[in-house]
Amino acid sequence: MKDQTPTLDTSFADMPRTKWLSAVASVAEEDGFFQTLGPNHFAAFAEDTSTLLVTFETMQGIHALSDLAQPLGWEMLKAHHWSHLCVGSDGDTWFRDEAVYAFFDRLVDDGFFDEFDTVIFYGAGPCAYAAAAFSVTAPGAHVVAIQPQATLDPRMTEWDPRFMPMRAADFTSRYGYAPDMLDAAASAHVLYDPREQLDAMHAALFTRSNVTKHRMRFMGDALQTDLLEMNEWANLLLAVADEGLTPLTFARLYRTRRDHYTYLRGLLSVLEAEGRDRLAASLCRNVTTRMNAPKFTKRLAEIEARLAEHA
Repeated sequence: MKDQTPTLDTSFADMPRTKWLSAVASVAEEDGFFQTLGPNHFAAFAEDTSTLLVTFETMQGIHALSDLAQPLGWEMLKAHHWSHLCVGSDGDTWFRDEAVYAFFDRLVDDGFFDEFDTVIFYGAGPCAYAAAAFSVTAPGAHVVAIQPQATLDPRMTEWDPRFMPMRAADFTSRYGYAPDMLDAAASAHVLYDPREQLDAMHAALFTRSNVTKHRMRFMGDALQTDLLEMNEWANLLLAVADEGLTPLTFARLYRTRRDHYTYLRGLLSVLEAEGRDRLAASLCRNVTTRMNAPKFTKRLAEIEARLAEHA
């Protein structure tokens, strides 16, 4: 009978929730562990080398971002043999759950993080909040937070209307205010688009001496997806592990945006909205000489016609 045991090469796509969790557990338990943390969260640890990546991910995000419907962190496990701890949630919970707090308490008591030379906490959006908040359990860790929220406590962030149902959750007790939880981190990196006003306002709250802010201007509100599409997500983490994610290093990495259609389209929209037709035309000429971009060819003709009318 053919072995049906899931592996890192198995596609978990289209599995129902229970079977999907069982598949993740099967892979993790080969060299690690799997734990359910109440009804809405789980932890899956796969051990390999002395570099540990801790990712906070939602089940929905895992299915959307991975062709195999596997945790994003498994990419680093497979390609670079990093150890990986995935803390997962069903939906956006910001991981505000006593079962999750207790899990990290146990890791601290067991000296779990002491077994690794390098520890990186990672997340995006609500998961970035969690990455920053729980990084306090591993002093000396590095943190990568993409578009993080600092807190949803309405007494501090009543200006953010995006997550109204979560305002009733407790963001003031343990692991509550994410920026304060970064005090023991070796470094933290906050990525955001400064033109996304609410993201920029949250990023401002993370201002600390050990925090570097990396601005992804004109990229929009799905930066994790953009990094994956530009094939720079892994390079970002590798730079952090090498303690080399300086502003210059990030700028070089971010040059890939010149060939990223989402960025180029967003930049063109901004230039046109601001009435900067000559710059918009220059952008279109640059893009059409390097890429097969019919929409930019069409827009170039329209802009040039508009410029000719006002010549």
